[in-house]
Amino acid sequence: MSSPEDLRGSILGIGNPLLDISAEVPQEILDKYNVKLNNAILAESSHIPLYEELINKYPVQYIAGGATQNSIRVAQWLLQSPGATSYFGSVGSDNYGDILEKCAQDDGVFVYYQKHPEVATGSCAVLINGGERSLVANLSAANEFTPSHLETSLAQEIIAKAKLYYIAGFFLTVSVESALIVAKHAAENNKIFSINLSAPFIIQFFGDRLDQVVPYADFIFANESEAAVYGEKYGYGNDISTIALKLSAQPKASGTRGRVVVFTQGSEATLVAKDGVVTSYPVEKLPSEFLVDTNGAGDAFVGGFISQLVKGKDISESVRAGHFASRTIIQRSGCTFPKECEYI
Repeated sequence: MSSPEDLRGSILGIGNPLLDISAEVPQEILDKYNVKLNNAILAESSHIPLYEELINKYPVQYIAGGATQNSIRVAQWLLQSPGATSYFGSVGSDNYGDILEKCAQDDGVFVYYQKHPEVATGSCAVLINGGERSLVANLSAANEFTPSHLETSLAQEIIAKAKLYYIAGFFLTVSVESALIVAKHAAENNKIFSINLSAPFIIQFFGDRLDQVVPYADFIFANESEAAVYGEKYGYGNDISTIALKLSAQPKASGTRGRVVVFTQGSEATLVAKDGVVTSYPVEKLPSEFLVDTNGAGDAFVGGFISQLVKGKDISESVRAGHFASRTIIQRSGCTFPKECEYI
């Protein structure tokens, strides 16, 4: 059993901190801005009016977001051990940045942001329709993260102390150099480095950056749509289990442990490829009347998974915690959770 002191600073996440602007919207809004449910995109110029329209026309919620930050908050919640997690990202020196920092700190995460006074904190439009969601991210200050932040004495201390690192694929659009610094540190020090494919556009348009990071990944997470796009791009076919096996068998920078690939499939079974074998872990069905919002479900799964992994638990226990976290989050609005964690 890990003691609180053993766990202090044990998980480090690096990503794009965004303030979610979340609202229930009709299909017309999705059509107007040409966005699809169960997808995530980066905002283009045509999407900028969307944020003001949401705020002016719909009852919105402001929720601390950003995929990696969500996962780290959830991991901290399950660990219930002060300061077990840390997080790096880039924000502006503004109210949105203050809200993000306070929310993460209130959840027990040690936040060390790189701050850019001249750029606004990033935001993400979360469009909810029928319990499904579509994300449109305006990175703004989150896009300004630089490797120099990792060279500060505090960052060096945090990196050295961590045992497990997690970076969502979204961050590769910002600073693949920073991701590689941490990935190489993990490989050289026999620590766990994990990533998420995050969204189809990462695979389609940032595949060269993903290819640089994958060799260092001990754990790779994705959902079924991302897995399908990966399989198509790399000629692995369209069978999700086969794609998981082939991705797990790709060359690896560190030979100390085999790569594990974890594919979630919503309410369908989670697939885990490890040591040449795919194991299926059924998901307990949630009655549809309890479904509030799928935004953050995948992030929550990762948070639950790594919270047990860092404690030395096996894959089945890590998946169980991931399922518990996802099930909790989808019954609430945004990636939020009760103060007390009842996971046993």
